[in-house]
Amino acid sequence: MTPVTPKVALVTGAGSGIGRAVALGLVAAGYDVVLAGRRADALDATYKAAGAARGRVRSVATDVTDSTAVVALFDAVQGEYGRLDVLFNNAGVSAPGVPLEDLSVDQWRTVIDINLTGAFLCTQQAIRLMKSQSPRGGRIINNGSISAHAPRPNSAPYTASKHAITGLTKSTSLDGRKYDIACSQIDIGNAATEMAAKMATGVPQANGTIAVEPLLDLTHVVNAVVYMANLPLEANVQFMTVMATKMPLVGRG
Repeated sequence: MTPVTPKVALVTGAGSGIGRAVALGLVAAGYDVVLAGRRADALDATYKAAGAARGRVRSVATDVTDSTAVVALFDAVQGEYGRLDVLFNNAGVSAPGVPLEDLSVDQWRTVIDINLTGAFLCTQQAIRLMKSQSPRGGRIINNGSISAHAPRPNSAPYTASKHAITGLTKSTSLDGRKYDIACSQIDIGNAATEMAAKMATGVPQANGTIAVEPLLDLTHVVNAVVYMANLPLEANVQFMTVMATKMPLVGRG
């Protein structure tokens, strides 16, 4: 009986938070996983967290805003595995929560470069690999955000980047279709990560008040991404929202 070859997944921003949790979830689901991120020490912590499954994990320190580094990342994936089945575009940052008029151009560019340009560069290389491999095709999952639907106060760069990710998701879905490449987006609200820890102590609301918001256990996010990743290529979840049920998204602020 011919052994089943594990599918290969690449996760950006895999050194912490959602990226680390999803990478470990994909390993548990049987994938060989490549971890990408700027900090080698953070990637190493994710690698160690894989425990006995570490043999199916590889780390490649990568700045997703650097086109040369991104090409080298995908060359490494192709060189070791010969293919890529799933890309999770997860790397992202936010800017300080200051009034829009006080935001510096450098702060704006940093968020756009990482959240949007980084996802574009990785998507571009993923398409080049996925359309040429045999069997052809693959799946790209973009980490959007609740901000792709509605902004928080003082979040212009992050919100703009996540609205743009929705456009990238739709364009990738269309342009990848002829190569059997599916693209989808998961919009996550208040997942319990270090980045969202401030929700538990109170964050600004649209009406000017400060309010504590509920958090969502990361397990639900991991399960959602693994579900999307495991779909056959003839099926796709175009957009999925996974959020804390009582967070103040729907309704008047």
